Amino acid sequence: MDHSGHGMTMDLPPFTLGRGLEWSADPFFLIACLAALALYGCGVVRLVRRGDKWPVGRTVAFVIGVLSIMLVMCTQLNDYGMVMFSVHMVQHMVISMVSPILILLGAPITLALRALPTAGRGRKGPRELLLMFLHSHYMRIVTHPAFTIPLFIASLYGLYFTPLFDFLMGSKPGHIAMMVHFLAVGLVFFWPIMGVDPGPHRPGYLMRMLELFAGMPFHAFFGIALMMASEPMVETFKNPPASLGIEALSDQNAAGGIAWAFSEIPSVLVLVALLFQWYASDQRQARREDRAADRNGDKELEAYNAYLSSLHARGN
Repeated sequence: MDHSGHGMTMDLPPFTLGRGLEWSADPFFLIACLAALALYGCGVVRLVRRGDKWPVGRTVAFVIGVLSIMLVMCTQLNDYGMVMFSVHMVQHMVISMVSPILILLGAPITLALRALPTAGRGRKGPRELLLMFLHSHYMRIVTHPAFTIPLFIASLYGLYFTPLFDFLMGSKPGHIAMMVHFLAVGLVFFWPIMGVDPGPHRPGYLMRMLELFAGMPFHAFFGIALMMASEPMVETFKNPPASLGIEALSDQNAAGGIAWAFSEIPSVLVLVALLFQWYASDQRQARREDRAADRNGDKELEAYNAYLSSLHARGN
């Protein structure tokens, strides 16, 4: 018997980690991930060929970020996620909180701006269009905390606790759209906070930390609500297949525990990244000030030498 139009049989064997990691690719995410890796690789190769450097750490972060999407969308985790709340929650947490952080640390927009050629005078090529998009009014809105924090919260409560979730889970396009939404929400939430790429909204480091901690408690409360519920709260997962040998409420409690735990893991990752960026920024500022002081010192020395020379000339 097929489930939700996915062409997937309902009689899945009991879930194990090894079975969940078996290959079962979703064509949309497979093509999208391979295209992202190929484009990023082309950008890095272009920079290297012209003698520019690109940090290896950024490439590693981006590749791992894309592979983490493939892990949850191109293996049997995706199949089990259609009928097990706990596995679905792993998918949601990875694609909305782990993958975006790693992808943003890879600085794909910065790479594109450096790799894309500049169009001629009066012309607009891909690089110019990307710059226009980054500085557009639309981007200022979608990256502002007044938009990103409520969106981050609504993606949990407004989705799982309304009929919208069951509607989206009822078809393959709906499921893909939901996962793309999770990824997009994660990207716009974490981009202003710890993204390396330029953006229209870039507050100070202290404010970034406040933005991070403004959203995380709601995420933890969502997990606690699932863990403490006395009955299944999501229609899709109320009647798991008998072949799985699981009970809906216990699986929901496990999903809540996963959501609660993941609210802590990204917080630590982002905090470490922020502190590192803050330190690096202070070091760069200190070096700039030292160079400025050296230049000023050289000018003062030149002025003093010129003064001595003028005295010597008058004496002669």
